[in-house]
Amino acid sequence: MSVTNSRAGCKQDVIDALLRDIPDLWRGHYTAAQGEQGFSTGFPGLDGILPNGGWPPRGLVEVVCPRRGMGELQLLVPLMRALTARGQWVLWVCPPVPPYAPALVQAGVDIGKLLVVAPGAPLRNALWSMEKALRSCRLVLAWQNGLSHQVLRRLQLAANTGNSLAVLFQRGNSGCPYSALRLQLSRAGGDPGEKAPRVSILRARGNVRCSGVRLEPRALAGE
Repeated sequence: MSVTNSRAGCKQDVIDALLRDIPDLWRGHYTAAQGEQGFSTGFPGLDGILPNGGWPPRGLVEVVCPRRGMGELQLLVPLMRALTARGQWVLWVCPPVPPYAPALVQAGVDIGKLLVVAPGAPLRNALWSMEKALRSCRLVLAWQNGLSHQVLRRLQLAANTGNSLAVLFQRGNSGCPYSALRLQLSRAGGDPGEKAPRVSILRARGNVRCSGVRLEPRALAGE
């Protein structure tokens, strides 16, 4: 075997070891079948196109919604239901409207496992709460706009360290390179059959089979 081939073989061995031992390692448009299974979104169509078969097991997720009331919270209800059923905590940070307890209970969410940082909290306090909570809560939902890449990096590191998921709702695309997943919600008008929100994938770590999918109305209704 030549020296060149020997060196190439050693490099390949190192790469194979990294891919085997670090499932979260970004691999361009390829994701290994043996990677960690994600959390189901509760929407089979969306699970079918996302890497890991659903929400990432940990890290930062951005949900871009140009205006409120586009189904952004409904998108997370199945995950909240599953986590609170296991006794895990969920924190809401500065939601635009207070959580409506009767609707959450009807959807199967254990509201005894929900914590809320009230709207109007100073940004510094909100960010501090998010970082701390990501070390003890399994899921943190936050409504914040215009956060710098440096702040988003801190949130991503806190989520990875705490083995938790941070979901950030915002009006615009941050272009952040640290997010494990970035989705955009849109809603079509006109035909009633086309009013279910569409989820488009702006960024994902792993193999994306399709750029977007429309959420199933029956799943949104909790049927």
